[in-house]
Amino acid sequence: MDKTIYLSNLFDYYGELLTDKQQDYFKSYYFNNLTLSEIAENENVSRNAVHKQIKDTENKLIHYENILKQYQNSQKIKEIIKNINPEIKKQIEELL
Repeated sequence: MDKTIYLSNLFDYYGELLTDKQQDYFKSYYFNNLTLSEIAENENVSRNAVHKQIKDTENKLIHYENILKQYQNSQKIKEIIKNINPEIKKQIEELL
């Protein structure tokens, strides 16, 4: 799976566990497609500070997933759902 998609999915699960600054930098970089330099300029910090913050955030998201496995379990559930009764499938998908 593409790293960007994977990290974006992890952010959906664990983003609220990050600091506001980490969330802002992550969104700017991955969702708004800003460069490190653009983010640094907008935030009045160095490009290296932004790079470090984004790398730390990526590592935190992966760490959370390694412990909690919410994304992995969700993927397994979706795979199981493919093989069950359509009515039950619909009800379960609404809960996810």
